Amino acid sequence: MTLFSDINACTLCADRFAATVTAHTPRPVVWFKSGARILIAGQAPGARVQISGRPFTDPSGDRLRDWMGIADDVFYDRTRVAILPMAFCFPGYNAAGSDLPPPPICANTWRQPAMDLIGSPPLTLLIGGYAQKWHLGGKVSVTDRVASWEIHAPHVFSLPHPSWRNTGWIKKNPWFEADLLPALRTCVQSALAEPPATE
Repeated sequence: MTLFSDINACTLCADRFAATVTAHTPRPVVWFKSGARILIAGQAPGARVQISGRPFTDPSGDRLRDWMGIADDVFYDRTRVAILPMAFCFPGYNAAGSDLPPPPICANTWRQPAMDLIGSPPLTLLIGGYAQKWHLGGKVSVTDRVASWEIHAPHVFSLPHPSWRNTGWIKKNPWFEADLLPALRTCVQSALAEPPATE
């Protein structure tokens, strides 16, 4: 079996998901390919993605595509954009109706093999604290990571989650839209324009 079929068949978290408020079954959302020009490292699929089987098919995805300055056809072209969350399945909700964190067993099992297959794209977007910690290490807040975006640019950008819950954060940090997003969009276009790496 290939890595893709192995991940698609994964049921490691079946008991965990059955015990959540949503009581759902695993549905890994696998959306990456070797040689992609941009890697989006996120947290985990949400409830809508659990239904659609396609990443970022929700308002967060609309906002992320706007941040990047690209349309759906580019975003969902796996030869150009790889989407690799810290967990491939929707983790479910807790009793308060909040998103549960991505189960560590998913990243521990699948992330490195997936990263090895994707290779080293010219641009990586780290969305949220879980992805930022895995890729960059250390105990640094999301705000501090994003605020120091120039340290890792132009090849790596740390971003807040594009959830509409973070609208207040964006308003509180006007430099995000004024400085970071224009630089990000330039780097996205540069990465997409680069020819794919040869074998």
